[in-house]
Formats: sequence, C-alpha cells, structure tokens
Amino acid sequence: MSKAFFWDLQGTLGGDATADIDTFIPYTFSKPALHLSKQNVYLNIVITNQSKIGKGLVSLEAYEKTKASILSYFNSEEQLIDDFLCCSHQNSDNCNCKKPKTGLIEMCIEKYELNIEDCYVIGDMGKNEIIMAHNAGCKGILVLTGGGKASLGEFRHTWATHDADLIADDAIKAVKMIIESF
Repeated sequence: MSKAFFWDLQGTLGGDATADIDTFIPYTFSKPALHLSKQNVYLNIVITNQSKIGKGLVSLEAYEKTKASILSYFNSEEQLIDDFLCCSHQNSDNCNCKKPKTGLIEMCIEKYELNIEDCYVIGDMGKNEIIMAHNAGCKGILVLTGGGKASLGEFRHTWATHDADLIADDAIKAVKMIIESF
C-alpha cells in the first residue's frame, strides 16, 4: 500500500486562492516541499477545483496549457507531481469530484493502491480541503498561505463542524510537521 499527499493548487503551492489558474506563480517553498514529501515516499497528487471551466470563463484548452506549464516547472528536474486532477464542474452539476466531495480521492485510492490512513490533504481552504480530508478518512492540514488565514478567521464558519489536524504556515512547514508528528 502507498501513501500520498493530496495537494490543493492555488493558494497552497502558489498563486492566489481564487484567481484564474493562468495567473499561477509557484511559491518558492513549493518545490522543496514536494521534494521532501517524495524523499519520505509519498505520492504528490494535486486536486484542484476549476469551476470557471464549467462556467465557460476558462477554456479547457487554456487550462490544459497552464497545467502543462505547471507540471513542466515542478517536474523539470525530478518528478515531484505524480498526478494532477481537476474538477471542472459547477456546484449545480452535483458531481462527486468537486471538493469537498471525495470522488477524485476515491479514484486515486484505487489507482495507486493507497492506504487512506496514510494520506493527507494539504490546502488553504477549510471548507474544501479540511472537510474533504475528513470525508475521505484522511488527515487535513490547513496552510496559512493563500486564503488560509481568512479560512481560519472570517470564514471559519464555513467549516465550523470540522477541525484541521494540523495548521502550518506554508507547504514546506506542513510536510515537516507531518513527518515529525505522524
């Protein structure tokens, strides 16, 4: 059985939490965080909600081009990202893959033969990543980059029934805390 980190993209590994994906700029600590997780035998799987595709505000072609650029950056020296999954649906589509739903995690459990108890969701939005982690049966780590501080503050009510298993300043500190704590 394998273990994995399920990473949020925007606001966690770089960029603005709610901006268009084509404005994504990686944080300086993101590559070292992904590298450290690989050193500790974790798969790195990005799961991102991109409802602007479903709304027709971003074309699938533009998304795929940006995704390729992001993967090229992170995997240029070594393969740091093992998979990159996207939910392009709107809330009204009622899919099973839009965070905080667990459809994409469930697909990865089967595909990679993951032990869900050895998996972590790392993200900056409690209402998405922390709830998804608990729904899937893994641990949820809130980072304070992107929308993390607001998620923990003014938007805490959107995930009030759940708690993060850990809170970290950023992605690299999250990985270090996980390795030391669990």
